[in-house]
Amino acid sequence: MLLHEQEQVLSYNGEVLVFQLSGPKHMEGAAGKTTNLSVRRMAFDRDTKLFIQKSSGVFSMHGNPLEAEIICCSSTTDSRSGLVLPCVLVKKKKRKNVLKYLLLLLHSSNRFEQCFHFKLDYELREDVRLFAGPSVLWRHDSRLFHVSRDACAVRSAPLQLSSVVWAGETGEEGVLVLGVRAACSPESEDEPEFSTSDGAIWGSEFFAYAIETQKIMSGTSFMPHAYSRVVSSVCVCKNEVLRKQLRISLVAVTQKNQLVWFQDGLPKGVCELPYEKPCSVKTAVTTSNNMLFIVSFASGNTCAIWRDSFQVASKWQKVNYVLVDDFIGSGTEQMLLLFKDDSCEDVLSTFRISDFGEINYASGINYKDDTPRAEGLQENSLLTVQALETRLQAGYTSIRELQHHLRLKKKVILESCRALIDLVQERSHILPTAEKVKFRREGLVSLWDDTENPLHSLNKEASMTAKVPEHFVEKLWQRVVDDRLIVGVKLAESFSLSLSDVSLSLVVDPDVTLISPIIECQNKIITLNKAFSALAISSCQIEPPPKKMKLDFDSKNDLEEDLHKRSLKNQLDRAKTFIAVTSLSPLLAFHSVRCTVLLHAKKPKHQRDGLQNSKKITLLCGKILLSLEDISQGKYSVKMLRDNSYCTGSLEDILAVLAASIRFSFQIVSSEYTLTPVNSWLLGEMECTPFKEYHKNLVCQRMGNLHGTVLSWTQKSPFEGVLTLFCRNMSVLFQCLHSLTGALPPSTDIRLLRSGSKDRLTDQLALALEKEVLISRNSFSSKENEVEKSGTWGKRTSKKISDAPVAPFLDSKEGVQQFRKKLQHEREESILSMNQAVNGALYQKMALKMAEAQLHSDMIVWRLS
Repeated sequence: MLLHEQEQVLSYNGEVLVFQLSGPKHMEGAAGKTTNLSVRRMAFDRDTKLFIQKSSGVFSMHGNPLEAEIICCSSTTDSRSGLVLPCVLVKKKKRKNVLKYLLLLLHSSNRFEQCFHFKLDYELREDVRLFAGPSVLWRHDSRLFHVSRDACAVRSAPLQLSSVVWAGETGEEGVLVLGVRAACSPESEDEPEFSTSDGAIWGSEFFAYAIETQKIMSGTSFMPHAYSRVVSSVCVCKNEVLRKQLRISLVAVTQKNQLVWFQDGLPKGVCELPYEKPCSVKTAVTTSNNMLFIVSFASGNTCAIWRDSFQVASKWQKVNYVLVDDFIGSGTEQMLLLFKDDSCEDVLSTFRISDFGEINYASGINYKDDTPRAEGLQENSLLTVQALETRLQAGYTSIRELQHHLRLKKKVILESCRALIDLVQERSHILPTAEKVKFRREGLVSLWDDTENPLHSLNKEASMTAKVPEHFVEKLWQRVVDDRLIVGVKLAESFSLSLSDVSLSLVVDPDVTLISPIIECQNKIITLNKAFSALAISSCQIEPPPKKMKLDFDSKNDLEEDLHKRSLKNQLDRAKTFIAVTSLSPLLAFHSVRCTVLLHAKKPKHQRDGLQNSKKITLLCGKILLSLEDISQGKYSVKMLRDNSYCTGSLEDILAVLAASIRFSFQIVSSEYTLTPVNSWLLGEMECTPFKEYHKNLVCQRMGNLHGTVLSWTQKSPFEGVLTLFCRNMSVLFQCLHSLTGALPPSTDIRLLRSGSKDRLTDQLALALEKEVLISRNSFSSKENEVEKSGTWGKRTSKKISDAPVAPFLDSKEGVQQFRKKLQHEREESILSMNQAVNGALYQKMALKMAEAQLHSDMIVWRLS
């Protein structure tokens, strides 16, 4: 090699990249003005057992090749694409002793890309390293400097150090630099104290510095400070964060000619090295997942050490380069040794590939005569097994990535819940700086800090909430019944009539972080009419009374108006309360809890085509405070007192008892005797008293488990009636039934009704079927209007052959043929008129409305069955 030529080698994806810096060939021996950086991609050929050139590339720079130099090369991650690409750092000398450094990326097409450049007034000689970004890190005059693509300016770390033993990436802190500095007192409370005796003995210590956060940490999680004066290089095998603590496994070479294995900052094994002055160490994972530590020495010697036994596996002398990669394509790593050969200029002329197993290739050996034929079959079997092992390892890696992805999802969901709570409570959500760095490192972008066009978002939100009345909540209350918390919301009458599918949800304030912010609760809607017919149903749909009338297309508007008036009158006679029931015990564990009450509903929107579309809305009803002290004092307890012959209690107390109870309805039929004993049983043995405002429902005042049970008796005839019970649990129900059967004649038939009386379900079914007919008619009418506007239907069917006399056509053979053709044409026109196309959006709305109505009808039929 000539004096003005330089070479560096790098392994990349199983290939050997040979970088050569030289000047033009015709200016050999003279100072040229152009410097060429060339690359040769060399791949191992298993047939010839030699390295052959696959492709090449060149990058030309202005400058004297005698003043240019390749500082280092490595494979780093390109932050733009996430790909790992070869990277080369080149030095150029400029005027006035100013040095210019270029960082180049090599793409798969052998095209060099200049990432950035920087200028220094000194040469880079100490601890130069390349890492992700790409970025450059080096040490000069006991200071640490770095420069990256994002910030092309050279930055210095606020610390002094004597050496850098390792630099790499960790999951939490990003790029970490492990260095050695003079012993000093800790700069933060988290760092352990460095005793005076340790400082006097060793005089130096390890420290870790995070490039992104500029955080300085103690290096005791890597190695004890006692090794700070002897460690020259480190290779981190594994790093992870467990319980917010960095766990690291590494090997280090020392100036005492030792290889030491450290686990979580403690030495676990030592191996004596066969040569002096070790300078670097790297790892290789070979066949059967065996790990090797490869140590290089300043004298050009190299040795390999087994990870399991920590014994020297082999050693070599006069080694120029040591590379680790899958050079033969077996799925595992091999070690490539490039030896010094003064007789040949090619750096790949003398080599050895080995994994200390089945793979062993060396230059200068004729494998054709020494290899038996059966070895080919054995080699194929070995490669198959190795490929399967590689797939298994890849599957394990995929599982770990999925677990990491799930942990990341959990973080995002928790942060989203906090943001939702702040939004409901009208507070601005601020993402912590540490979380921003973590999310940015994972490739996520925070949406909570999005301030793009805030005026538009504010106006949009105001326009959406403008349709909601300012005081739509008339009353928000809470009660405690046994081990249940009951929260009720009464809405303004006009606003309540325009909602459907109403439900409540309770959200805990973010001060309580040990439980899920969303409380699981059961929603109920209790309707009390003047006759106190208590209904606990799961939706807020109000059914008008059934109508027996013939449906025709001419009475469409009259029928809809009559339906609206009857439904409105029926709704005004009732007072609806929306209630959420949840378990009380988990909330009492925190002594005091504040919850936000949200209301979810659908608000119908009328459209021009006669169909309706619902829009989901979420409204803030208010907040409730629940404390153990208030509950102990009976502040939220239900109070039902006996006043003369009536039971006095507020409407909220009655609703709370009904919401906390389970509703059962029984049909009682007696074919031989009248059912007068039922009233005697209610007033006598059960000791029931009616509510003061709602006389048809009674409360059991009998001491014991039955106390507080609500009963309702509706007698349809002297021999038939329906008894409704609201029981706290099944035990109370069985006690009531046992007492009732003893008071009734033996021939009495008691039957459980699934969902109310049979007559009520029949009425609901009639209304549901009527709604199906209305939806079908509205859909047909909308299509009929479209056809009438187009006018094509009328043109097709305006002239029918059936309206003309038939006799003239039958006088001759030609007349019959003409009549047949016209008849066929009329039939085709009729078919076309029946197969009218429907707009896709209109058909989707029609099908959705019809499906919802049919589903409701099917549910009622199932209950009747």
